[in-house]
Amino acid sequence: MTGGPGAVLVMGEALIDLVPSPDDRLVQHAQPGGAPANVAAGLAALSTPSWFAGTLGGDGFGRAIEERLVSAGTELGLCGRSELPTALAVADPGPDGTGYHFHLQDTATFRIAERAAEAGEFGAVYVGGLAAVVSPAAEAVAATARAAAERSVLVVDPNVREDRVVDAESGGRRLRELCGLAGIVKASDEDVLRLWPGADPSETCRRLAREGRLVVLTRGSRGATAYTRAGEPVTVPAVPVEVVNTIGAGDAFMAAVLNWLSREGAFARAGELSPAGVAEMLGFASRVAASVVAQEGTQPVPVPVS
Repeated sequence: MTGGPGAVLVMGEALIDLVPSPDDRLVQHAQPGGAPANVAAGLAALSTPSWFAGTLGGDGFGRAIEERLVSAGTELGLCGRSELPTALAVADPGPDGTGYHFHLQDTATFRIAERAAEAGEFGAVYVGGLAAVVSPAAEAVAATARAAAERSVLVVDPNVREDRVVDAESGGRRLRELCGLAGIVKASDEDVLRLWPGADPSETCRRLAREGRLVVLTRGSRGATAYTRAGEPVTVPAVPVEVVNTIGAGDAFMAAVLNWLSREGAFARAGELSPAGVAEMLGFASRVAASVVAQEGTQPVPVPVS
């Protein structure tokens, strides 16, 4: 196995999104997804070495996910295999975004092995998504995250989901603990409100950043703001685009942030970036996210850095 200071270990779920056809909602299109798998594929598409540490199912969906990851250039040397089926996320697109109904029990997707021993071999380790809160994957994610916080740079995208299969109290506690370990946190305003209810999301991000983190708050069409200990928050607007699909836009944004930090050799000093550097990073990530919003699918199209 070869990681390295510019490589990212991505740990979490790869599943299938069932997305209704715009012409007939009774027709569902199967689309490889899962936030961590999207990030791993996005990183590889942007030419950052990424290693996906999840588990793929033994069905046709698992094979389709593997083909998607391999075609993007993602390394699967730390990816597990199981004869169990692949988890499903039934998408429910609406005017305010896409909701999901999950089918997770007795699937390969959450039979994930911990990778604490390998965490220090990468410049950054990304965790988040459903695997951070759904057992038995959650225990493996937590162990790997603790090792990454000590030996690498832990990146957390809480990607909070409100669904009956996930216990809100224990899931929220797990995600807050991961954010507390992280050197880089990327979250939507909805994520922050759900994890720290009653507090202004901006103030929560300021507090997290004061402890030395890079904290990126995404607000959909209202743009994104980054918080560091070194300076005032930096905000960039969303890139105007004709929206075709919103699924995977946040994951593409996350992949672009990590791609930028990898190219700059800045994982370990992300919380100390200059305002100019933060603005460049956010602008690039916004353009990459827009490339996903403007097309079907979740894989970003490489765009100019500046």
